[in-house]
Amino acid sequence: MRYFQWLLAFSSLVVGISISSCRSARKIQTAITKKDTTVVVPVIDKKPDSTQYYQQVYQSVLGKRITNFQSLSGKVKVEYRGSDGKKPDFNANVRLKKDSIIWISINSILGEAIRAVVTKDSVKVLNKLDKIVQLRSIEYLQEVTKIPFSFTELQDVLIGNPIYLDTNIVSYKNEEKTVSLMSVGTLFKHLLTVSKSDYAPQHSKLDDVDVIRARTCDITYGDYETKTGINFSKYRKIVVSEKSKLEIELQFKQFDFNEQLSFPFSIPKNYKRQ
Repeated sequence: MRYFQWLLAFSSLVVGISISSCRSARKIQTAITKKDTTVVVPVIDKKPDSTQYYQQVYQSVLGKRITNFQSLSGKVKVEYRGSDGKKPDFNANVRLKKDSIIWISINSILGEAIRAVVTKDSVKVLNKLDKIVQLRSIEYLQEVTKIPFSFTELQDVLIGNPIYLDTNIVSYKNEEKTVSLMSVGTLFKHLLTVSKSDYAPQHSKLDDVDVIRARTCDITYGDYETKTGINFSKYRKIVVSEKSKLEIELQFKQFDFNEQLSFPFSIPKNYKRQ
């Protein structure tokens, strides 16, 4: 896979839900039970005290979203595995200014191979190996991910916030160390599992409400480290399925919040536009 394709895989999978699943239409309970044997499907419980409990958990999850930052920078090791086997690992540098700009640089053994900048209204990509530049509107993310996706969702995935949370909680599961909430929104059925001690996300399972499209995505969070008062997940595993399963593991080898950052992006004159 060329590095430009790696960027698309990295960017779209970091987004969270990049590829439509080819699995036949099934209830989310069936999909979760067969695929995720360690996940117990929540049971429906409409008792007043139960409703009060899972609504309290939902509000606590919202309250623990990472919002008290101005910038993020990190070095990420990326492992990619597709239907044709594991690809060579590569490293990416990520810089983010809250609600403003995301900057990604992917390195090869020859140096920087790809540089990309995402803002609220644009996506710009420099393919330094082939000397190509792509300039797109933010709708390009929607073309890649095949969902109504914006800068905000991409920012949340990089920061480690769960996406597509919905107030429509239909069931929950209360276990010793975790609690799982099942919600149904306009786009996805979402099974979110969080730690009971601090409500940090542990696992997110998204399945398409539209059973004909049947998109699905699994995100696992781990290796938490607290820095400048922010509990940050340094490890993410993202799995999507289409005609075959695609996996990406992201390991933040270094990360810092609230530093002064630059976001250089200049287009050499000899680059071709696509």
